[in-house]
Amino acid sequence: MTFVTRIVAVAAGVMLALSPVQAQKADPVADFYRGKTIRLVVGYGPGGSYDLYGRLAAEFLGRHIPGNPTIVPVNMPGAGGLKAVDYLYRVAPHDGTHLGSVAQQLAMALLIEDKMGIDPRRFNYLGRLVEMVDVAVALPNRGIASFEDARKREVTVGAGQSSSTSAIYARALNAYAGSRFKIITGYSGTAEIQLAVDRGEVDVNGGESLPTIIVQNPEWLQGKAVLLYQNGLKRFERLPQVPTMTELVSSDEGRMVMRVLAGTAEVGRSILTTPGVPAERLAALRTAFQAMLKDPQFIAATQKRNLMIAPASGEQVDAVARETMNLPKDVVEALRRVLQN
Repeated sequence: MTFVTRIVAVAAGVMLALSPVQAQKADPVADFYRGKTIRLVVGYGPGGSYDLYGRLAAEFLGRHIPGNPTIVPVNMPGAGGLKAVDYLYRVAPHDGTHLGSVAQQLAMALLIEDKMGIDPRRFNYLGRLVEMVDVAVALPNRGIASFEDARKREVTVGAGQSSSTSAIYARALNAYAGSRFKIITGYSGTAEIQLAVDRGEVDVNGGESLPTIIVQNPEWLQGKAVLLYQNGLKRFERLPQVPTMTELVSSDEGRMVMRVLAGTAEVGRSILTTPGVPAERLAALRTAFQAMLKDPQFIAATQKRNLMIAPASGEQVDAVARETMNLPKDVVEALRRVLQN
């Protein structure tokens, strides 16, 4: 072997030895995210459960995404939570740098109100942090003892916009359960609605989440507030005395509508990303979400903050959105009559 041949052979050996190391270091997803800031857009104002769980994800998710980007939560209330949805769909870059904590009734609202031109099936969910049981809350000083009082007299309910859960629940119960709720809109989120209840501006917070109650007002579960109804397919184990909305109606159509509304609880507080995110980045984000759920520091934080966690995969939440968009026409028409009242 000549001197030149030996040099070529040695060089080739060095390259072969280094190539696995170089291959390990080559990670286009990590290269993309390294040094970047991800915006996590919360579709409601500060203090509510969307904000609570959105900020929880913002705190822990980035450390599990390749490249360890910084995640910054940004509140964007408006249009019953749909302002943030519109931003993520039309304005934000579709590259995996924008996430959202947005309305759990997103698919249903867009199915009924299709003028926005948004297909919710194009969004991609990373995963669900918790399924969501919503509860109607009245304080004892409002003279309301149970849901029956809302059947006997006008009761005011605070809401964001007409598409917000508080407004939707109230209209559905007015249509099928004989209630006389008067809906007062214009609030930025459930935290502001509850302040309005505290001040006596409205009688009822019609869509407070159970996880938020457990964190901020656990005394309500011990009789310090009147809980009129809960939105769920069955009574939650910690609220055995509170009727579900489905129990409050008697007609077949009413039960059908209430079951669809209860199904939005399956989406709960989930994190999604924009349409069009490259497949390898979406896969990395979903893997990071699952890793976050197992992170000992994440688990310790949820326990310390008394936060409920009931996770589901992004694929499972995507399936809920698809099922909603494929509801039979008669169900859609019944929902439309209620939601567009």
